Amino acid sequence: MFKTLASVAAILLGAAIMMTGNSLLNLTLPLKLDAADFAPEAIGLVMAAYFAGLWIGSIYGRRLIGGVGHIRAFAGFAGIIGAVALAYPMLFNAVSWGILRFLAGFCVAGVFTVMESWLNERSENETRGQVLSIYMIVMYAAGISGQLMVNLWDLQALEGFIMAALLTSLSIVPVVLTRVEAPRLERIEPMTLRELYLASPLAVVGAAGAGAVMSSYYGMGPVFASGAGFSVFEISVFMASVIFGGMMFQWPIGRISDRFDRRKVLLGVLAVVIAACAAGAAAVLQGLPFWAFVVIGLILGGGMTTVYPICIAQAFDYLPRARYVAASSGLIMAYAVGATFGPIVSAFGMGRLGPPAFFGFIGAVLAAFAVFVVFRMTARASVPLARQEPVIPVTRMSPAVAELDPRAEPAQDPRAQER
Repeated sequence: MFKTLASVAAILLGAAIMMTGNSLLNLTLPLKLDAADFAPEAIGLVMAAYFAGLWIGSIYGRRLIGGVGHIRAFAGFAGIIGAVALAYPMLFNAVSWGILRFLAGFCVAGVFTVMESWLNERSENETRGQVLSIYMIVMYAAGISGQLMVNLWDLQALEGFIMAALLTSLSIVPVVLTRVEAPRLERIEPMTLRELYLASPLAVVGAAGAGAVMSSYYGMGPVFASGAGFSVFEISVFMASVIFGGMMFQWPIGRISDRFDRRKVLLGVLAVVIAACAAGAAAVLQGLPFWAFVVIGLILGGGMTTVYPICIAQAFDYLPRARYVAASSGLIMAYAVGATFGPIVSAFGMGRLGPPAFFGFIGAVLAAFAVFVVFRMTARASVPLARQEPVIPVTRMSPAVAELDPRAEPAQDPRAQER
């Protein structure tokens, strides 16, 4: 374990610093827009632009990296992210911020494609599971830290933007100074959504639904919390609660779904999250204390973040191992499509129905998905437990993480062919 950790320490440090700065910005921006009395619909469009950038960056970022090399591409992407962070307070209007958010999302996808490719390069087939687990823990911890850092400065001050740019710049240092040989970036041709849907309709619909609810939470959650009367500190804790809930519950829920019919476990998770959404809407209407929303956030995080990895495992159950990387990359595309539209629809609902519509949107999307799960249970028999692939939590930052997935065919590792 220590040998594995040492081999990827520089990359993990860079990823942690980058994620902290990105998480700080992702909370600061909607709070600034809300404090300036922008309409929820405008905020939703601005926040959705980031996920659209991630979507496009996941498709075209690898081409840029292949053309200029990993280190140059990483430095370029990170430099643009830092410049964008400083440009936000200089161009304070919805249109400019939407463009900046799209650019930031594109570059974040490129940055994490580089880092996740490097992690894969430094991982043997036997240690990819360990590296992925460490990476996930680092990403969760950095995400929580970034959310809480918003409390260090007044919301109207510029320090939040400066700190995000500073962290982005610092993330370059451990990466460009590493002696790790740049990986050969194999071209991944993701399965088309049509191919994926034919192989596993539930996986595609679930990935898109997971993207819609997760992006809605991260994009519009601060706006909801502000409308509910939370302080900045309470907003940061509420937002961090979903990350903490995901970190705490993804692994045990995944293990449960490995031992029982995966779709029944997924239905149970969806039922719990839908109930939590109903409780959240009721808590807003009844004016329940802040701690009740933290509990709801933990439940939402534990449930919502589980949907996507279960969908990946569901797709893998019906595919040969040689197609796992392509399928995982395709599901990231489905997730990104859902994530692009999630904040927009949620924001329009909140603009017309108020803060309770935040929980209403998440609950409605997951209820519709639950109905689809029941339909699929009647249309196709479940895979025997002995043939089920294990559920493994994965990030959704770039398709490169698919190559790090220990469930993938070992031959996907280019070094395996050399040996």
